[in-house]
Amino acid sequence: MSAIVQLYQSEYAGEMAKVVTVVSTKGGVGKTVSAVHIAAYLSSLGSTLLVDGDATRSATLWAKPGLLPFKVIPERRLSMELSASQYDYLVIDTEANPTDSDLSELAIGSHLAIVPSIPDALSLHSVLQTAEKLTKFAPKTPFRVLLTIIPPKPNRDGDEAQAYLDTHQLPRFGTGIRRLVAFQRAVLQGVTVDHVDRNNLGWRDYQKVGLEICESLGIQIPEYADTQV
Repeated sequence: MSAIVQLYQSEYAGEMAKVVTVVSTKGGVGKTVSAVHIAAYLSSLGSTLLVDGDATRSATLWAKPGLLPFKVIPERRLSMELSASQYDYLVIDTEANPTDSDLSELAIGSHLAIVPSIPDALSLHSVLQTAEKLTKFAPKTPFRVLLTIIPPKPNRDGDEAQAYLDTHQLPRFGTGIRRLVAFQRAVLQGVTVDHVDRNNLGWRDYQKVGLEICESLGIQIPEYADTQV
């Protein structure tokens, strides 16, 4: 992943895209699902590229049917892609549990780091460790925790996880992503969740997250953009 950051700091620096990195040191927390839907949101605002840095190539497989509204490439093709095209937004789906060196370089090269977590004790402890590293490695890069796969009420796991993050003064998104079977159907069909969720609940969650991302990065949302909740 260090090649990505080196590229940002060299030939692409003159026309720097907004770089959003989705990073987690624990699997099964909705990292790729979040990267794909954040990229989908940003693609409504400008040209967007999702960089698949995960060895499982989950995002690349998701995009294989060609139905996503943005381009997905593996990390090794990034230099070639950026030499041929320019993008307004880059979303990086990182490898699972990156090394400290990679995490440091990714954070330094990003405008925003997003740390997804499910509302359970092990994931939240992992978030604390990741937050400490991000603060140490890249104190100027903002990060936010995104709670995902939140079970429906009356289950209180989501509320308790938010309280835990607030107690530890960790920045988080005001909106969490609810647990929905529709996300799995979206992966299988190679589309975003709004294509398979009749109630559109999952996409509305990510729209709210997208609005918070725009606010954090100072992105102006055109009136015609289909991003409003």
